[in-house]
Amino acid sequence: MDHLGLRTAMADRLLPVLVAAMSFLAVLAIAGTLAAASLAMQWNHDTGVDLTVQVPEPGDNAVGSSTPREQAVYEILAKSPQVQAPHVLSAAEINTLLRPWLGGDVASLGMPVPAVITAQWGGAGSPDGLRAALDAVAPGTLAETGERWAARVAALTASLQASALSVLLIVVLVAVAVVAVATRAGLAQRREAVEIIHGLGALDSDIANRFARRATLLTAVGSVLGTACALPVLFGLANLAAPFSGVVANTGWPVLPPVLWVVLPTIPLAAAAIGWVTTQQTVRGWLRRLK
Repeated sequence: MDHLGLRTAMADRLLPVLVAAMSFLAVLAIAGTLAAASLAMQWNHDTGVDLTVQVPEPGDNAVGSSTPREQAVYEILAKSPQVQAPHVLSAAEINTLLRPWLGGDVASLGMPVPAVITAQWGGAGSPDGLRAALDAVAPGTLAETGERWAARVAALTASLQASALSVLLIVVLVAVAVVAVATRAGLAQRREAVEIIHGLGALDSDIANRFARRATLLTAVGSVLGTACALPVLFGLANLAAPFSGVVANTGWPVLPPVLWVVLPTIPLAAAAIGWVTTQQTVRGWLRRLK
């Protein structure tokens, strides 16, 4: 029964649409936070353990030996327990890496190119001891890990997550304001009826519960619609991010993180909770001013 006429006072058009828009943005913000954390974890692991060694003048003899500098460096890397899977890049592999910047074959430039050895660094901290050992047999050899890039990725991820959480907070505040305005508009439209039943002895909780049930229903419906509309967008974004994440289903479709499937059903629940609490506080505050 709708004795207060709330179906007219709080229509099922504007409020659900606004809540749907807020839920849509909330889903994107949460997905962005989770995606940034997942990609950062993967990139930090992959980049942080990479070891790149550049050996200038690789054909010259190493210090105190007739062994070529490239071979001497490779032997040190192969014997080091902290270095795994050392690999000397071939001329074709180096050309492939440099072609986007040079636009052609490295040999056609007529410039000496250092030998490049890639490996995985399994030691703790920076490879300062390894650098000293390599420089002793082949002065000028550079050994760099992806630690610096991993730190930059971590900083970028932190800023992206902070931005996403800020957007989520703004969405929640706007949703609260929208529900409060819709509730006050309903109270203004049904002011006489509310004042009459309140004067006849109706409890504040009874009136507030009537408004809260209506607002909760509308916000829940709107949030379900907004969350459903966000799913195609999430799949599209997951498809764009698939080359970076490497997570693709066997069918070829992009896969959303499992934790996101757990979070998505909570969006309508959170919206309903916001609708209930905000309406309760708004109606009770309005009724207190009648006394």
